[in-house]
Amino acid sequence: AIAAGCRFFAGYPITPASEIMEHMAYRLPQVGGIYVQMEDEMASLAAVIGASWAGLKAMTATSGPGFSLMQENIGLAAMTETPCVIVDVMRAGPSTGQPTKMGQQDVMQARWGSHGDYEVIALAPASVQEMFDLTIEAFNYAELYRCPTVVLADGTIGHMREKLVIPEPEEVEKRLVPRKRPSVPPDEYEPFRPDPEDLVPPMAHFGEGYRFYATGLTHDEGGYIRTSKAEDHFKLVSRLCDKIRRNRHRIIRYEALWLEDADVVLVAYGIVSRSARVAVEKAREEGIRAGLLRPITIWPFPGEIMAEAGERARRVVVAEVNYGQLVLEVERWVPREKVVFLPKLGEAFHTADELLAAIRREA
Repeated sequence: AIAAGCRFFAGYPITPASEIMEHMAYRLPQVGGIYVQMEDEMASLAAVIGASWAGLKAMTATSGPGFSLMQENIGLAAMTETPCVIVDVMRAGPSTGQPTKMGQQDVMQARWGSHGDYEVIALAPASVQEMFDLTIEAFNYAELYRCPTVVLADGTIGHMREKLVIPEPEEVEKRLVPRKRPSVPPDEYEPFRPDPEDLVPPMAHFGEGYRFYATGLTHDEGGYIRTSKAEDHFKLVSRLCDKIRRNRHRIIRYEALWLEDADVVLVAYGIVSRSARVAVEKAREEGIRAGLLRPITIWPFPGEIMAEAGERARRVVVAEVNYGQLVLEVERWVPREKVVFLPKLGEAFHTADELLAAIRREA
């Protein structure tokens, strides 16, 4: 996050994400940034939203229960088009659940947790290297599309130790996307007038002489409240969704192995995808035509490639450490009779041998 230019962090401690805020408390002051421990997760994201509007790249980090508390302000960030990054290191739930154990149970909450119609971007890393790389991408997406962006890690990936290659600062700098800024003088500025090409408005910062109102209420392009007419609400909310939906081909990322001839396609993300890769490789060695689809962007979901793979395959096996979340999205793109769900709960993720056994059963 610091390499990506983050200079503000507000958060509240929660297992298994506390190490992120602990490290930010130590490192941010060293690079001229600001760290604040807030009284709870709701206040944390509120502070992040304010810092972003003041011109800083800003983030928070949490786990399932804290992520639940942030949902109202995730909706506020979506409505006010505030660039911000939320790291959710998932653990087992519901409620307090298993605080020190991993899970993948926030997938649907990341997409539908706040009320109303809106879109977010959620990235699921599968390694320490991807925790670094995808955090940079999360800031890029947040800045580019002016929306809350989630790094949706699981507790195992969040606590894993393995090799990490940190690029030179100038290499990271080349990858960064600048925030779109106003090109008109303050008296001509309309804060929510979108660029027709990507539907994203340029963003002025508080204190720069641009006078405007950023509100969670339905508003027009000038930022003025417009709650009485259905057409005003439709125009705003449809654009908030369409700026992600129409650009999904630029956002979606996935890893695909041997999908072109796969009879059995294994779908997995996060730590489970690492077991899945080994299982698919072993199945191929046995002569079973198996393939792997790993969504890197959980939201938007890579539905088109899923549909293509599902059309060719006889079975699509979805392995998740929950009792049925992303599998529901897979079933939107693949005939339900082809989908086999492999849930796991209670701290342990799927082993390669368990996934290989499932591939053999369905081959």
